[in-house]
Amino acid sequence: MQIENKVVIAGLHDKGKAAIIELQTTSYEKESGEALCMNRVCNFSGAPYTCGVRVASLNHHHHILTQAILRARFLLLEFLIVNLQPHMRIAHNSPRHALLYRLSGDYNPLHSDPMVANIAGFNRPILHGLCSFGFAVRAVIKSFCNGEPSSVKSVFGRFLLHVYPGETLITEMWINGSRVVYRTSVKERGRAVLTGYVVLREIPSSL
Repeated sequence: MQIENKVVIAGLHDKGKAAIIELQTTSYEKESGEALCMNRVCNFSGAPYTCGVRVASLNHHHHILTQAILRARFLLLEFLIVNLQPHMRIAHNSPRHALLYRLSGDYNPLHSDPMVANIAGFNRPILHGLCSFGFAVRAVIKSFCNGEPSSVKSVFGRFLLHVYPGETLITEMWINGSRVVYRTSVKERGRAVLTGYVVLREIPSSL
């Protein structure tokens, strides 16, 4: 199967000293044109990338309002359950993750070149955010889907902090209806780096 991705700027918001850029990527089966999935990413860009003027969203406001409601619901859900004992806890660690993840096609030198990382304000290269995200979602699939990715309906993630290659990622998970809420933390620094949830098509009866 050949897949074609189409990317559009779905929203642009000037925040004064920074800007939020919303990118929407829709993946299609090239031959049939069937839409397979849609990814939406909000990038927070620093001062060099501000718009200079107040810019309204380039996309329909309904989607923005819906996403804001979903985020608010998630924050409330997270607040209510993260102090409870997690249903599952998985750790993963590898100092080579950042270099291996480059095989996905993301060659940003921030993840491999110490000089570039230093210019960006880090003391050494950092792990790709989507790599950390992948480990969190994979932990959910391994723990609650018997290793079957097709059991996942949708995923949501909120990036909180950078991760250095070699740090131990601890992913804690809580079941809430058809959702598995997760929180990924760095063991060495005791800091949460990623939170979110995975919506499952069904919860295995064994759980």
